[in-house]
Amino acid sequence: MIKSLHDSWLARVWRKFRAFWTQGLRQTVTGTGVAYTAAIGVVGAGAFISANNLLFLIFAAMLSTLLVSGFISRLGIAGLEINLMVPEHISARRKVRAGIRIRNLKRWIPSFSIHLAGSKESGVDAILYFPVIPGGAALEEPVEVYFPKRGAQRERTFQFSTRFPFGFSERREMVTAQHDILVYPCVDAQPGFESLLAGVRGEMEAQQRGRGHDFYRIRPYEALESARHVDWKATAHTRDLQVREFAREQDNRVVIYFDLDTESEAWFESAVDCAAFFAFRLAERGAQVRFLTQEFDVSFPDEGDIYTILKYLALVSPMRGKAPAAPDDPSSFQIVFSANPQRMSALGWGVGDERGARVLGLDAFTDPVEP
Repeated sequence: MIKSLHDSWLARVWRKFRAFWTQGLRQTVTGTGVAYTAAIGVVGAGAFISANNLLFLIFAAMLSTLLVSGFISRLGIAGLEINLMVPEHISARRKVRAGIRIRNLKRWIPSFSIHLAGSKESGVDAILYFPVIPGGAALEEPVEVYFPKRGAQRERTFQFSTRFPFGFSERREMVTAQHDILVYPCVDAQPGFESLLAGVRGEMEAQQRGRGHDFYRIRPYEALESARHVDWKATAHTRDLQVREFAREQDNRVVIYFDLDTESEAWFESAVDCAAFFAFRLAERGAQVRFLTQEFDVSFPDEGDIYTILKYLALVSPMRGKAPAAPDDPSSFQIVFSANPQRMSALGWGVGDERGARVLGLDAFTDPVEP
């Protein structure tokens, strides 16, 4: 028992020391530096043992070179400023083109052999290399950024590093770029989303057949239909009863209700992605969409655009205990996202002959996205 505790204590100490050595230090000695330091030790030992003035001169020159190397390395990496330039609209889990601007704040002193790497949360996984950054100059490089999760991001950490001038050590400097970035939910198709959208489109097209004023199509007569809609010319031509169909008024209007009252974080994140995917695809088709939650109500293109909804979905979070409202637009097709479909049906969502609806509950997504 005592031995196991002792081993555990030693393991914790070793992990802390290794983390400090690999991450906490701003400067680490390279293999070249180790070899050069060993050479300094050998020359110094020979100088003291032999009392040879020439060896003392060589020893002093080697020490001076090591000290000057560290000073130049520190001076070159200091005074560098970074700015990440991203497009206005960014979707999670989608690579987009962006730019990185490096500015040397030192007016007369250039920086040589600079490497730039982004941390995991920065969205930049590439390592950039700048052979020289002139004093007072600014350089720009294109990069691809990738954010795995939606939400607001303000601080992004980057690391400058250099081995200039002689490669004896690698000096690192962490810098933080502060710029508000709003990452939308993923609008790309996730597993199962395309089939859900295809089903919704089919139901919407079925709802478009109605008794409006615009002609939709001629189709065969179905049992129990009124004879006043029979097209007699088409019937005489085909020798079978044919019926004239008319499109509903406002046949492109869709209501998306997103129920925020849920305890399932995984389902909520998948539902957010699916709602963003549906709204984005419907906007591409020119549909009139009204997006509703317990705290949000917007219609586009009348009151905003698709990005108004995406901005809301980028920051939305569950509201446990917040009851949803009953529908107030019976003429629109309804898409309901709720972890409690029975409660939504009791409120009137998807009930009635005049409206079509698709309710997406806990079993709607086969591969939920973990938050």
